[in-house]
Amino acid sequence: MNSGSEQNVAIVTIGRNEGERLKSCLRAANCGARTVVYVDSGSADGSADYARSAGCRVVELDAALPFTASRARNAGFASVMKHEPDVAFVQFVDGDCDLVEGWLERGVAALNARPDVGIVCGHVREIHPEASVYNKLCDLEWEQRPGEIRTSGGRFMIRREVFSAAGGFRADVIAAEDDEFCVRVRGQGAKILMVDAEMARHDAAMTRFSEWWRRSRRTGYAYAQVAALHGKGEERYFVRDCRRIWFWGLALPLAAVGLAAFTHGWSLLLLGGYALQFARIYFRGRKRGWAAGDAFKYAFFTVLAKFPALLGLLEYHWRRGRGHAPAIIEYKGSST
Repeated sequence: MNSGSEQNVAIVTIGRNEGERLKSCLRAANCGARTVVYVDSGSADGSADYARSAGCRVVELDAALPFTASRARNAGFASVMKHEPDVAFVQFVDGDCDLVEGWLERGVAALNARPDVGIVCGHVREIHPEASVYNKLCDLEWEQRPGEIRTSGGRFMIRREVFSAAGGFRADVIAAEDDEFCVRVRGQGAKILMVDAEMARHDAAMTRFSEWWRRSRRTGYAYAQVAALHGKGEERYFVRDCRRIWFWGLALPLAAVGLAAFTHGWSLLLLGGYALQFARIYFRGRKRGWAAGDAFKYAFFTVLAKFPALLGLLEYHWRRGRGHAPAIIEYKGSST
């Protein structure tokens, strides 16, 4: 272990059946932090045993309760507080990510320089963006300008006291739990800072359309759930996102097809709105400096995503209306 400022950092890694990706993640994590805690959500691939052999403190979640990233991160933080209660900062990372060498020092320096900042994060890039169009989409999604931001994503460094004061993650939020958590962190007056430095490399390993579809459905569910929690606040968090999904996923196609018989088919011209939306997103991507092919892929799948996202919205409201607990939506065999 190093003796620098990173010694004041504990790392919490979460995962489920991440296989070789977890091994790579833990190798990268075991490079300077005071302690590394791995929280396992019912893996059947020996992940917990490997983490122990790598010198990590391991927490295995009870399978009697639903597995969520929120629950795993809370358990990891609790373990840090039990064994290293004086640690100043906690870095969260998912089991499909490798922390970049030097990030811990950069993150600590950023927090030490800004007492008003409670969370810092850096850039995340895909390890294999060329492997599939879905990996490339993730790589484009990760791009974010440095500066103060609304949410950090699930990979970030946080002050110990800020996490405790916020009460941790809500274990019943199945996705976009980072958005929900960051709303409460900012509500306490702490700021969230994107540092202009690479923080982690992510391996989506998403190669099938069905995985992308389920991921988009989960996004719709998450928008609806977080909007139900924070949509009435000053920010009206995710309210506009939900409205866009209702409009593009349901209202527009329903009006275009439903009115066709009464308008001699003229209402079908409303479907041209999708082409206009595609063009708007495409040219916005080009202005960001993306290659034409990348901007095309991003625009196409962003428009298409409204339909699986609609299914997620409907599922959330159906379950909520019947008093059912939130349903975990996994798009592949991992916790992330």
